[in-house]
Amino acid sequence: MANETMNFGADVSRLLDIVAHALYSNRDVFLRELVSNAADACDRLRYESIRDPSLTSGDTTFKINVFKDTGYRCLHVQDNGIGMSRQEMIDNLGTIAKSGTRAMMEQIKSSQTSDQDRLSLIGQFGVGFYASFMVAHKVEVISRRAGTSETNHWESDGRTGFTIRDATPDEAKKLSSGRGTLIILHVNDDASDFLIDEKLKQVIQIWSDHISVPVYLSDPAKTEIDEKPVNAGSALWMRPKQDITTEQYEEFYRHISHGLDEPVLTSHWRAEGKIEYTALLYIPTLRPWDMYDPGRKTSVRLYVKRVFISDTMDGLMYPWMRFVRGVIDSEDLPLNISREMLQMNPVIAKIRSGVAKRVLSDLNKLSEDDPAAFKTFWGQFGPVLKEGLYDAVEHREALFKIARFFSTHQEDTLTSLSDYVSRMKDGQDAIYYITGENLETLKNSPQIEGFKARGIEVLLMTDTIDDFWLQQIHDFDGKPFKSVTKGSIDLSKFEKQTKADDKKPETEHQDTTPLLASLKDLLKDEVGDVRISSRLTDSPVCLVAAEGDVDMHMERVLKIHQKYDAGSKRILEVNEDHPLIQRLSTLAQNAGTNSPDLHDAAHLLLDQARIIQGEPIPDPANFARRMARFMERGLAA
Repeated sequence: MANETMNFGADVSRLLDIVAHALYSNRDVFLRELVSNAADACDRLRYESIRDPSLTSGDTTFKINVFKDTGYRCLHVQDNGIGMSRQEMIDNLGTIAKSGTRAMMEQIKSSQTSDQDRLSLIGQFGVGFYASFMVAHKVEVISRRAGTSETNHWESDGRTGFTIRDATPDEAKKLSSGRGTLIILHVNDDASDFLIDEKLKQVIQIWSDHISVPVYLSDPAKTEIDEKPVNAGSALWMRPKQDITTEQYEEFYRHISHGLDEPVLTSHWRAEGKIEYTALLYIPTLRPWDMYDPGRKTSVRLYVKRVFISDTMDGLMYPWMRFVRGVIDSEDLPLNISREMLQMNPVIAKIRSGVAKRVLSDLNKLSEDDPAAFKTFWGQFGPVLKEGLYDAVEHREALFKIARFFSTHQEDTLTSLSDYVSRMKDGQDAIYYITGENLETLKNSPQIEGFKARGIEVLLMTDTIDDFWLQQIHDFDGKPFKSVTKGSIDLSKFEKQTKADDKKPETEHQDTTPLLASLKDLLKDEVGDVRISSRLTDSPVCLVAAEGDVDMHMERVLKIHQKYDAGSKRILEVNEDHPLIQRLSTLAQNAGTNSPDLHDAAHLLLDQARIIQGEPIPDPANFARRMARFMERGLAA
């Protein structure tokens, strides 16, 4: 087949340039990435050969070779794994087909993005192969997919594009097993240390000692392999915990995650009993860029008796644990069936449940032993984990133990539900909460003024998922959840915590009955009712939902995402102690609904309540005119 020359897209070219320069201070990483990819290729062929043993005919021992050619200043990384077809080389090496590439570029270019953040972003995008251009001005790839006879040659300078063609007979011979991939890096002058055996050995032992495929420092086409591999060459997760160092755990995490952050939690155990499996799982420090992408798959690798099966096995992990990284190796699953049949095996469901229990238990222990680390975890993954409250009934108790929320008890401090219940007032029979998008807005919501004045704690919930799980779960520890923006709430049995110097002289209250009647009449087309509020202490008015209606924030979320339109009318609550309400009460007694001032005031109060609630004003022009008239009268007076 003729040569094909293809250009990189503009985003890919810029990304390659950043990869080559942003990682400069830690460019040993390129070899880790290439060895990691080679090990994955061997794992994939090991699995495919279970169904088709002919794929490994003549060479059943998997290995990786790293060797240099000082005469030509080239470094070679070769494996006898699955290999790539021509189209796979174009897809895997010629494009970075990620929907978020442009968004990531903007993040990387941002002046607020630190070097460490750039490393994490690059790792999240799985562009490890392109790290080759940190040390090479040209990269060649020769590959033949197992079970085929076609060998192809790919070449690029990492800037303008790439060329792909049929490999020559001499190039094809370099694949000594007749399959797999050979990567040839033409090393830059400033990277000459990677042409020294001791340097290569050091890097492999530091970064790739955990790789289960043996790595050799020799050319398989010229030398009989009789020396020991450079790496330990055994599955890390199968070793005893006491024999594994923290550094080895962290390097294995970087191998499977392609990131450069450190895990906030490492969990390694063996389950024995009716089903047996070994798990080595990690909780990352940073969430990936596509955490909330609906199409995102879980990233825990499934092995069966040390044979790699899949890194995207549906059903192996709950969707609300999709941030977990690591390996699960089963002793009970069959090897001779398809992945599709495998994911329907009941053992998978049992493993999923057992893994969830263990990880949740470890997270609960982390919250007790290292609150700072747990706070870091919750800030990154709390909203995802709370998805389990919605649909994982069997794990709700464990999830409630680790769920954290902001509240009015201590600003900027997270609290658990059990701690909230322990602080409940005598006579308080509900867990009060308010939902919204912004924490600061919730702290200043008029609906919580009465609760704060009486020392009643209110949970401040800012995650969209909160609105949904609260519809499914009605209580915790026998205490029902109750929204402070819904229904009628009587706080009269709780005394206000007013300081002595804050007490105001008592004044004669005007009868608010005429005002309520006037407001109901003037606003009958826009609100369902007008009533006196026990929620308010400082604000004159607020809006709440009727007892049987959808909570206000929940309704706003449904309108945005599901075009929901219940057509329900809100209730306008007024603070009878507020000076403005008192003056309007006097106006209502004297002039009634015929007063232009009262007419304008009624609609301004409603619009004010809407603004505080974060809702749009239906008629901004009328709002502006009423406000102008009110200001004009006030200045004239």
